[in-house]
Amino acid sequence: MSATVELRHGGYLDSVALMQVSRDVAAVPGVGSALVAMATELNVDLARGMGFTVPAEAGPNDMLVALETEDPAARAAALDELEAALRRVSQSPAGVGASAEAPPLTTGAAARRLAADGPGVALVSTPGRYAFTEAVDALDAGLHVMVFSDNVPLEQEVALKEYAATLGGGLVMGPDCGTAVLGGVGLGFANVVRPGPVGIVAASGTGAQHLMCLLDGAGVGVSHCLGVGGRDLSGPVGARSTLRALDLLAADPDTQVIVLVSKPPAAEVARRVEAHARGLSTPVVLALLGPEEADLTRVAHRVVDAAGASWAEPEESSGSLDHGRPGGMLRGLFAGGTLCDETMLLAAPVLGEIRSNVPLRPEWALPDPATSLGHTVLDLGDDRLTAGRPHPMIDQSLRVARISQEVADPLCGVLLLDVVLGHGATADPAAELVAAVEEAVTAGVPVVVSLVGTRDDPQDRARQRAMLHAAGAAVHASNSAATRAALDLLARE
Repeated sequence: MSATVELRHGGYLDSVALMQVSRDVAAVPGVGSALVAMATELNVDLARGMGFTVPAEAGPNDMLVALETEDPAARAAALDELEAALRRVSQSPAGVGASAEAPPLTTGAAARRLAADGPGVALVSTPGRYAFTEAVDALDAGLHVMVFSDNVPLEQEVALKEYAATLGGGLVMGPDCGTAVLGGVGLGFANVVRPGPVGIVAASGTGAQHLMCLLDGAGVGVSHCLGVGGRDLSGPVGARSTLRALDLLAADPDTQVIVLVSKPPAAEVARRVEAHARGLSTPVVLALLGPEEADLTRVAHRVVDAAGASWAEPEESSGSLDHGRPGGMLRGLFAGGTLCDETMLLAAPVLGEIRSNVPLRPEWALPDPATSLGHTVLDLGDDRLTAGRPHPMIDQSLRVARISQEVADPLCGVLLLDVVLGHGATADPAAELVAAVEEAVTAGVPVVVSLVGTRDDPQDRARQRAMLHAAGAAVHASNSAATRAALDLLARE
């Protein structure tokens, strides 16, 4: 293997786009590893950790290209794919060169130009340490702002949302806001859903996606989905963005029902939100996950009823399994944090202690997320596991490796996975998992999958389901149904 390292000056693309470019280049035959990223301190450290020598002059305004290839032919093919991938992600909907107007050089200039065309939303997707300043520029220009960036300090989140309130009500979605749908336009990780009367406020990403997909399957559409970040209903943040988002949807004539979905909130914040919701003219369905509300599929049923439609049960499993492997421990490997929480809330009353990197109780914290203990359910998209690397909805390589690790553990009784479709997610997630699923099933470990998607998602939900089923997995459209199926397998064993 030989290494190639380049710095490209003056060519900026956001981190999500460059993650996709890195994946495309790494998939070229003969490429051992590939990193295409802005040369921030974090990404430079990551490249050096991968064994590359990065020039000392590298700075955050440079694009860093680091490749490990088998031979000159593979290097040439990788560089060709790099140029093609950069062209793909750089093209605007109107096409390259469609406008002769020079692009703005700063976030503030871009925000002012966008605001001049009327109320809009700025999407911030920079490394977390830089996101605060960029978001303030957008708010100052009169825009709402979606902060896709993760690893933003908690105190900066609080300050940003307090500042938005002093300006008269700009909405701060995030930080770590992975999903939003505004008038049918998806931002971040978003499924293709029909328009309709339901407005969603989401302190969760995959929770919002799962809810939208369940509603879409029942024939009920969405007006807007406003993400607020997973920490918004924590004690320190105090639901600042949630309350503002509820007010915005209540004032929207196209929204007839509002649903608030959140990971387990702080108790005092939940009470404040409930009181606020009761004072709105638009009915609000609360889905604040916890011991009393642990099933998003049942929430979807309530929302469909509130919208005056008829509930349609999610598709049943397209595969069946007899029992778990002797030893009987549940192992869940999730890309979606809310789906991870939902599974633990449903499984803990049956199994007792469930270890996790995002535990239901502090004493259930997993000492080392790299090693499972007993019943273990992991959120592989947690900030602490994605620093410097792609989210597992973009790159599943770490999850694939972890599946093999779990299968090698004789205490692993059942594997539970989520596969989330939609814009922003990897183009063919089932294909990336098939070999690992087959390995598990061959070793006697049953695999249960919750498939989150709609019929119109670009990955072709029916094809994804068929591939996972052919590999030996049982596939459910409801994460709660998948969890109960996994528990049933352990009980049979």
